[in-house]
Amino acid sequence: MPETFALHPQLAADTFAVKELPLCRLVAMDCRALPWLILVPRVAGVRELIDLSESEQQQLMREIARVSELLKQEFKPDKINVAALGNMVPQLHVHVLARFTTDAAWPKPVWGNIEIERHNNEEKEAFLRRLQTSEHLAFS
Repeated sequence: MPETFALHPQLAADTFAVKELPLCRLVAMDCRALPWLILVPRVAGVRELIDLSESEQQQLMREIARVSELLKQEFKPDKINVAALGNMVPQLHVHVLARFTTDAAWPKPVWGNIEIERHNNEEKEAFLRRLQTSEHLAFS
């Protein structure tokens, strides 16, 4: 029986859903410190970018670019960080973070350098509205 896509339990615990894109489930890291989005290809058993088909790789790059543009336009960061590490969560997922020279971790990576304080319900709803109404998440 073929494996079906499921979000890794650690990603499910640390994020909240934003939108289903053509290839990926877009989730937001539940972290008040930074606008931090994660793209998870809805392809079962994928651990590495090279495990995707060529067309899936191209679609993932389009979705990374769209999400990067969204963060750039909505939050005006000093830098956009894009990373696919997978050392703790083996399921392929791509972090797209808006970074600011004023954030607590700057200029270091966020991993291990910031406290993860979760959004309250009002902040989470406002963040979701801001993302979901962006023209950058409208795929044709």
